[in-house]
Amino acid sequence: MAERVVIENITPRTPNGYPAKAVVGRPVTVAADVFRDGHDVIAARVRWRAADHGPRGEGTSGNQKWEAQLMTGVGNDRFEAVVTPNSLGAHEFVVEGWTDRLATWHHAVTVKLEAGQSIDVELQEGALLLEAAATRVSKAYQARVTAAVAALRDTGLPVEGRLAGAVDPALMELLAELPDPADLARSRPQPLWVDRERALVGAWYELFPRSYGGLRGATQELPRVAHMGFDVVYLPPVHPIGRSFRKGRNNTLDAGPDDPGSPWAIGSEEGGHTALHPDLGTFDDFDTFVAEARAAGLEVALDYALQCSPEHPWLAEHPEWFHHRPDGTIKYAENPPKKYQDIYPINMWPADDGDRVALWEACRDIFFFWIGHGVRIFRVDNPHTKPFAFWEWAIADVQSRHPDVIFLAEAFTRPKVMARLAEVGFSQSYTYFTWRNTKAEFIEYLTEIAHGPKADYMRPNFWPNTPDILSGPLRGGGPGAFKLRLVLAATMTPSYGIYSGYELVENQPAAETNEEYLESEKYEIKHRDFDAPGNLGSFVGAVNDLRRRHPALQELSNIHFHHTNNDWMLAFSKTTQDRDDVVLVVVNLDPQHPHDDVLGLDLGVLGLPPDAPYEAHDELTGVTYVWSGANPYVRLAPDQPAHVLHLRWMPAWEMT
Repeated sequence: MAERVVIENITPRTPNGYPAKAVVGRPVTVAADVFRDGHDVIAARVRWRAADHGPRGEGTSGNQKWEAQLMTGVGNDRFEAVVTPNSLGAHEFVVEGWTDRLATWHHAVTVKLEAGQSIDVELQEGALLLEAAATRVSKAYQARVTAAVAALRDTGLPVEGRLAGAVDPALMELLAELPDPADLARSRPQPLWVDRERALVGAWYELFPRSYGGLRGATQELPRVAHMGFDVVYLPPVHPIGRSFRKGRNNTLDAGPDDPGSPWAIGSEEGGHTALHPDLGTFDDFDTFVAEARAAGLEVALDYALQCSPEHPWLAEHPEWFHHRPDGTIKYAENPPKKYQDIYPINMWPADDGDRVALWEACRDIFFFWIGHGVRIFRVDNPHTKPFAFWEWAIADVQSRHPDVIFLAEAFTRPKVMARLAEVGFSQSYTYFTWRNTKAEFIEYLTEIAHGPKADYMRPNFWPNTPDILSGPLRGGGPGAFKLRLVLAATMTPSYGIYSGYELVENQPAAETNEEYLESEKYEIKHRDFDAPGNLGSFVGAVNDLRRRHPALQELSNIHFHHTNNDWMLAFSKTTQDRDDVVLVVVNLDPQHPHDDVLGLDLGVLGLPPDAPYEAHDELTGVTYVWSGANPYVRLAPDQPAHVLHLRWMPAWEMT
């Protein structure tokens, strides 16, 4: 039989039933439309639990304890509740709705009393409803319900006395949490995957160990990286590099004998994806790097790239795992007009099912190998060129055994493809931030990813630069351009990253039409002087420090844009739910010229009174301004292109 109460439009959710995403210890707002015919009052609640098995929440054996939270109506038949998962892994939740007959009765009684109408029949109805409810309460409360029923039927009492027990707020609150089984409706279980904190919040720093003499030299860089306040140190592929068609400096085809080649051309006679390049050191060196990183408060992220050089062992052992041309040769990788002659893409969907199973298991086992060496974060190269079904299976299998593992999708591709990768399991995603430069572009893009449907399952990680991409105002830009892009990336989203050399304002593109760096580190060893004048390391450290100190900056969905008259000026705020932490960021988007503006702040969003002064403490300069009202004046120059302001209302006694 069809249920009378309708439950629909449940969030969080994904378009195709994959798990939405959450983080241990962080609140999740569960919402749904719950309604029925007529005018009766509806009640709803959410119930949730950890799954007994199934890494992506495919199902549970039902042994885990359900927790429950009454939902609150927020208008237009929409109900919400906040739940807080406290364990890693797969969870599920259901929304239940029912007719709250007691609340409906209470409303009718109240209205009739106010209208001076007789409620003798309603008192009898209330007694019957409470008698039915008594069967659902614990023994500790049954006496109170019984007394309320008796009072409702006691015609010797005045009306107010007969009603007093039945409408007691404490009793009504208790009964409101107990579903009426008469028309109780329940949604299908909704899957929820719960990650650890680093899946949401983190500052990443990418470096090439070979530019520091190998893993031992890179280990010496860890204190510098930690001092700048980073959480994750990310290494490009550390595997042996092939020699056939090895790329030379600036991606040329005429590599010299000393050119190291691209780390993404994986594999040689020394091994493949589970081997270390001998020039980088030994596995003892790698394990030491991981241990020293951990001691410095850093996690190690490792690049995972499913492609092979012509010398990769898989070419000889499993030629069926690769694409073959009609002449029998293996096809190298292309992204026209770019050509990657030193890389053979893997055919992730061989015609033979047995070959596919063997290949997928081999690719999955690469994760397990490096997990065994202490790696819990993987930056996945070009995942959009591999089947979604593979990622769905592989990520689920890895996280079923290691739910703390995090996967970052490096997928600068079409929006629907990026979203699907996030939906099938990737913890984080690269984004289009690198190509967003104007105020309108930022407002549109952040509104989409922070407040649109993708916010339930796609976590952005903003990168101003990568070894592949030098874009926007960074191309030929000075320190002001690098500062403004860093502030935007670090304060707009909880996760962001930079590629080494950013703090040195490396800004020379390969060509006017090429976004890659001139003398790219992908094809040569770079020697940098991090003590040279003009290093932005202290600025980077200050930004990362304020990120850690301000909980408001560790969320995405709380971003709110404020009005500016000048299109070069961008203003947005982030606040904690209790407004204990209120941060306002104002950025001059023009790296060449100073700009000023009179802001139009939404004081209600900021939790500030309209007619009282408040402090605006700039976390970057240490200067504190005293503002009043919604229209403060700001001026920002390229050398100091941003305010990151901690706003605090000043009570009258402080002003004195």
